[in-house]
Amino acid sequence: MKAFGKWFYLAGMLIAVLAALFGFSAMWLSLIVLLLAILAGIFYMETDNLVNGGIRYLVFYAVQGAFGGIPTVGSYLSTIFGAVVAFLAPMFLTTFVVYFVKKFFMSK
Repeated sequence: MKAFGKWFYLAGMLIAVLAALFGFSAMWLSLIVLLLAILAGIFYMETDNLVNGGIRYLVFYAVQGAFGGIPTVGSYLSTIFGAVVAFLAPMFLTTFVVYFVKKFFMSK
């Protein structure tokens, strides 16, 4: 299932970035990206790597805000990083829930 998770991650990231760059926003597209993020969180992310993923999310979030000051390409870079942050947030939240369930409900 890890191979499927890799494709969920790649497809979700690609769809989120392309939709943000072209300014396309629709409810069904947001739900598809959310579903891909949840599936990637379940099947691709490992709970052992949760702290590193959280740090990666915080760095992307901080960098997204910093790109706004760059004159011509800043808005595009901010849009790309915003889409990445929007995809990573539900993915890491799902991974955290999987970690929580494994640690407290499935261990003896």
